[in-house]
Amino acid sequence: MLACFPHRLTIVTGHYGTGKTEFSVNLALALAKEGRPVALADLDIVNPYFRSRERRSLLEEAGVRLVATSQALADADVPALPAELHAVLEDRSVRGVLDVGGDPTGARVLARYRPRILGEDYQLLYVVNGNRPEVRTAESSARYLREIEAVAGLVCTGLVNNTHLCGETTPEEVRQGAALAEEVSRLTGVPVVCHVAEARFRDQLENLTLFPIEIRMKKPWE
Repeated sequence: MLACFPHRLTIVTGHYGTGKTEFSVNLALALAKEGRPVALADLDIVNPYFRSRERRSLLEEAGVRLVATSQALADADVPALPAELHAVLEDRSVRGVLDVGGDPTGARVLARYRPRILGEDYQLLYVVNGNRPEVRTAESSARYLREIEAVAGLVCTGLVNNTHLCGETTPEEVRQGAALAEEVSRLTGVPVVCHVAEARFRDQLENLTLFPIEIRMKKPWE
């Protein structure tokens, strides 16, 4: 399954609430199992919830280096970027996963590092979740993708279907999301890379290129 992510840098974007952080954390953990150095950069400076830095202990125990704002600012929603990000971009022995804030405003972070990113082996993934009201149609999702590209100054290279309803997710929800992702792909010319679903659904989704996950991110009230 990791063959879908052959590039040194994987940049994860999409509308807020699509599950970018859950996907990013699971991807970083999966890459770490291959034995190479892995870093996960939490670049979400827009949304104060569901940040990958909330799972620092889990990530570091698995050998994933977490790059985030300082601990003193860990619970603040501030436009501060970690200086360590430069090391991730420059050290080509490290596999990097960049978890970017979910909208064109969040994508401004990428514009700042665009010259450096363009010189690296990277993929820019756009996460699709058909249950998010603002992007539940192919047209609105495609429009959002293009807005992120325009702000970041980077071209999206792949789509990730992460359609879910949290604990109420069913295989049928994932299949419906797969259909939506294919339509977004038709409108944009961007290929679908994989479909994200909990590992317990693996046998029921054999016809999809599945990236199986475990739920790592908890809601603030859990």
